Amino acid sequence: MIRRHELSDAEWEFLRPLLPVSLRGRKRLDDRTVLNGIVWKFRTGVASMPSVARSRLWSPAATPTTAPSSPR
Repeated sequence: MIRRHELSDAEWEFLRPLLPVSLRGRKRLDDRTVLNGIVWKFRTGVASMPSVARSRLWSPAATPTTAPSSPR
């Protein structure tokens, strides 16, 4: 089932041949997932924090809870 603001199957089939194929280096993330994130960002127009929080790579533990101390 396609969710709101995601690429349809027809859109994905149109874009898939246009993407580069990487044979060397680190394994790429799923292209469709990455493109769905980009499309979601453009279609909704939200600030960047909600899109980062939606991903699995972000965790609250990585967010500083205190302001950095100023040099004296």
